[in-house]
Amino acid sequence: MKTAIKLGQEIANGTLDPVELAEQTFETIEGNANQADIFARLTKDRAMAEAKAARKRQQEDALQSPIDGVPISWKDLFDTAGIATESGSRLLKGRVPENDALVVERMTAAGTVCVGKTHLSELAFSGLGINPKAATSPNRHGVHLAPGGSSSGAAASVAHGMVPIGIGSDTGGSVRIPSAWNDLVGQKTSHGFLPSDGIIPLCSGFDTAGPLCTSLADAWVATAIMAGETPTLPQAKPLDQCTFLISESHVLDDLGDNQRKGFEQAIEALARAGATIDRLTMPEFEEILPLGPILFPYEAWQEWGDAIEAQPDLMFEPVRNRFMSGKGLTKDEYDQASNTMHEIRKRFNAKLAQYDALLAPTVAIAPPEIEPLLNDFELFSATNMLALKNTRFFNLFGSCALSLPTSQSASGLMVVGEPMNDKKLTSIGLSIEKVLT
Repeated sequence: MKTAIKLGQEIANGTLDPVELAEQTFETIEGNANQADIFARLTKDRAMAEAKAARKRQQEDALQSPIDGVPISWKDLFDTAGIATESGSRLLKGRVPENDALVVERMTAAGTVCVGKTHLSELAFSGLGINPKAATSPNRHGVHLAPGGSSSGAAASVAHGMVPIGIGSDTGGSVRIPSAWNDLVGQKTSHGFLPSDGIIPLCSGFDTAGPLCTSLADAWVATAIMAGETPTLPQAKPLDQCTFLISESHVLDDLGDNQRKGFEQAIEALARAGATIDRLTMPEFEEILPLGPILFPYEAWQEWGDAIEAQPDLMFEPVRNRFMSGKGLTKDEYDQASNTMHEIRKRFNAKLAQYDALLAPTVAIAPPEIEPLLNDFELFSATNMLALKNTRFFNLFGSCALSLPTSQSASGLMVVGEPMNDKKLTSIGLSIEKVLT
C-alpha cells in the first residue's frame, strides 16, 4: 500500500478522488478473509461522509492537512461519537459514547477518513494480542502466530494493506510490540504529549496514544496532528552527527535468533553510516524492574476492579488474573513505588541526555504460536511478560520511543528518547530508517 503522505499528495494534485479511495479501501477490507478478526466494526457511513467532505475540499483547493482524505483505523478504545467503543471487552459491550475522543476530533478536522474500529487485547492489558473473548487479529507472518498487543488490530489493518495508518495506544509496549512483530513503524509518544480525553483508560499514569504505519513520516504527521501541532516533518539529523547509547542491562538478555540478528545488523548499519555507539551497564534498569509489578496492576485494578469482580467470567482468565494481581496492593505501596520510579527516572534521563537516543531490540522474542498459549495459562502469562520485557522499561522511564523494522522479520529496533522530545526523536529516526531499509 502507498504511504498516507503519498496518498495525500495524489489527492492534493487531483489524481486521486477521496471518495474512490474510500470505496477501494472498503473493497480491500471486505475482501479479506480475516476482516472480522481485524475490525470490531466498520464505520462505512461515517467514512463515506468524511470522504465526500474531503472531495469537496479537494475541489475547492481547501485541504486541511497532508493526509486530508486518507483512510485510517482506530483502536477500539478511542471514543467515536454514536459508534460502539468497547476496548475489546465484554464488560463494555454496547458502550456507545456521545463524542469523539479529542485525538479523533483533531484527526477528523485534518480530513482523515475513519473506516473502522480495530480489535485489541481485553481492556488493553496484554502484550500478545490474543483475545478469545472478542477476536485475535492475524499476524502478517501467519494466523497461527500472536499478532502482538494490545494494538493488534491496528497493526493488522496496516500490515494487511487495508489502511496506511492505524492509531493505537501504548501503556507497556502496545504500539511497539505489534509494530515489531508485523514489520511496521510504531511511535510510542511521551506520556502527556497527546491528550487522553475520550480514550478508555488502562493505567492513566502510563497510557499513551500513537500510530502504527509503514513509514516514520506517516507516523509523525499523524502524531503532530493529534498533538495539535503543524504536521511538518522535522529535518533528519545526519547519522555521523549522532551518538547512541546501548544499555547492556536486561534489554539484550534472552533474545530470539531473529531479534538478536536484526538488532546486531541494525547497529552495524548505523556504525557504517558514521554514528558513534557507546555501551554502558546501567543500574537503573535493575532498580526500576521490581516497580512494574506494583505500578501497572495497581492502576489497572483501581480502574477496572469493581467491573471485573461484578462479572469475572466475562474475561479471559490470564488477563483477568493480571488485573487481579493489583487487588491486594495498597496505596502506600503504590505511592512508594511511584516516588522511587521518579527518582530513578531522573538519573536515567540525565544519562540519556548525553546521547541522541538509546537503542535496544524492541521485543526479545519472536511472535509465539497461539494455540499452546490458549491451552496453558501459565505459559500465556510467562510469554506475555517476555513480550513486554524490553518495552515497558521505557514506559517506567517516561520515555518516548520508536520501533523501526530491521532486516529480519518480526524484529524491531527500538529508538528511545527523553520525555517530551518526540519531534527530536523523529528527526533521528528518519535518518535511522533510511539505513535500515
